Amino acid sequence: MKNIAVFASGRGTNFSAIAQAVKKGSLKVNLALLVCDNPRAPVLQKARMFKIKIALVQREEEIIRSLRENKIDLVVMAGFMRMLSADFIHAYRNRIINIHPALLPSFKGAQGIKDAFSYGVKITGVTVHFVDEQMDHGPIILQKEIVIREFDTLKSLEARIHKTEHLLYPQAIKLIAQGKIKLEGRKVRITGREVE
Repeated sequence: MKNIAVFASGRGTNFSAIAQAVKKGSLKVNLALLVCDNPRAPVLQKARMFKIKIALVQREEEIIRSLRENKIDLVVMAGFMRMLSADFIHAYRNRIINIHPALLPSFKGAQGIKDAFSYGVKITGVTVHFVDEQMDHGPIILQKEIVIREFDTLKSLEARIHKTEHLLYPQAIKLIAQGKIKLEGRKVRITGREVE
């Protein structure tokens, strides 16, 4: 069973969705660690509720030490508001994933939902991808489209995107845990089908 660490700095809604999936048994991984850099983050309370070990850290050396101590196989970024160094990414190459609230490569950055909504696109969505040295850039694992409806507000769109994230992220982690993801350069193969 893979040991995973979730990295989060804020509310922790994706952390909760993952923890719930583990608790229910639909996601068979060991959620071994929450890594957080914000002592006031609501996600800390959620981790305590699920009885998940917490590493409250500021420096990357501390993070790496915690990951090694807990024998972490997969790093799951879930609203961690700091960029990882190239050295860290190299140390955990192809073992770090992230979720982004837009259809990458469009609308990269911290305001993906707002940017897509403001731009006026008809379709946006959610992307789960491997992390590389560039922001919101690594090979895509899964994407789910969401149609922006005429009566959508930014708030209603955000709610629908977050709901989709909470379904898609555990699904992507499950595929990785089951060994169904093969990475060939920038191409991801999932049990027979190919995703660019």
